Amino acid sequence: MECRKLLKGSGPLVGMIMVQVISTGLQILSRVILTQGTFIFALMAYRHLLAALCIAPFAFFLERGNGTKLTLMVGVWVFLSSLSGITMGMGMFYYGLRDTTATYATNFLNLIPIVTFMFSIITRIEKLNLRTTKGKVRVAGTILCLAGALIISLYAGSVVISGSHHAHLPTLMIAKIVKPDWTRGTIILVASVLSYATWFIVQVKLLNAFPSKYWATMLTCISASIQTAVVGLCLDRRKSSWQLGWNLQLITIVYSGVLASAASFYLISWAVSSRGPTYPAMFNPLSLIFVAIIEVLLLGEDLRTGSLLGMLAIIVGLYFFLWGSRKEKKIESPLPISVKGEIQVMKSYEREGSQLSATVVPTASPVSHSSDDEQHDGL
Repeated sequence: MECRKLLKGSGPLVGMIMVQVISTGLQILSRVILTQGTFIFALMAYRHLLAALCIAPFAFFLERGNGTKLTLMVGVWVFLSSLSGITMGMGMFYYGLRDTTATYATNFLNLIPIVTFMFSIITRIEKLNLRTTKGKVRVAGTILCLAGALIISLYAGSVVISGSHHAHLPTLMIAKIVKPDWTRGTIILVASVLSYATWFIVQVKLLNAFPSKYWATMLTCISASIQTAVVGLCLDRRKSSWQLGWNLQLITIVYSGVLASAASFYLISWAVSSRGPTYPAMFNPLSLIFVAIIEVLLLGEDLRTGSLLGMLAIIVGLYFFLWGSRKEKKIESPLPISVKGEIQVMKSYEREGSQLSATVVPTASPVSHSSDDEQHDGL
């Protein structure tokens, strides 16, 4: 009996570690195929089509007959959601990942909840609450994360661990056709974070218009697949750019659609319903650590002082921010009910944080767990 209770209690913990392991695999696979010249928009079109197919059973069986109507306005918000979160956000992230390294790019993904918080302050969806300890901790966490990003971007430092002595993958597998461009990659990654933060805010409107989490996710993936296919065909119509074969690209597409989308979506939903909205985000730094280790051991990338210092600042800052956000949520807000509703939705970036930062797939979207949050808060 005690063993069963222990296993049941550790389930969400194991699930979140699995999500981070899945995320790590996705980052490494994506990095390898992108540097080999894989066409980014073809990759996104295929993977989100598969992701939609994987999410479809959840939508059809779990949300059948819930009375939610698909209106023109819902279609507009779905389109904007896929545009900001996938076509632009993920597209730019992939270009930045191709131009830098997986560790470097993952650091930027951990900034998404911070930038989203800043956007919500600017748009007055949230308040700083600097008079409270929790508010001050959130601001301190935000500053630490931004400082970490600046350190990583501007300071390389000496080599702590040389990856050239640890690369064990076959040379052909890690051969780079596309050469890195750190300046361009950094600019694109910053733009990606801004786009992702905008995507989280778009979810506020999508949630209000269409609260069916699985349907919203599936429709967003379908819309994204169409958008990226159209953009991709405008950029490159060569058959070779769109052709799939029995190679690492196909493995990455299947991996991202089945594991990084459907499986991670389910595991995060389960963790949020049992442990609360900030629980999954607490594990986001794990993928950053895993990616850094694997890049050194398998891909031959160097680990430098600047990356370590920046990584540490971002991880500490993220935990400060999550702690402050969790405590702040327990304080009754003096704002009107309609605004409170938007604030509750904005809190969703705390639970996803790096579902984007981890899986880099806007499939477990902020709309996906609102009802779960309410149930958990009532416990």
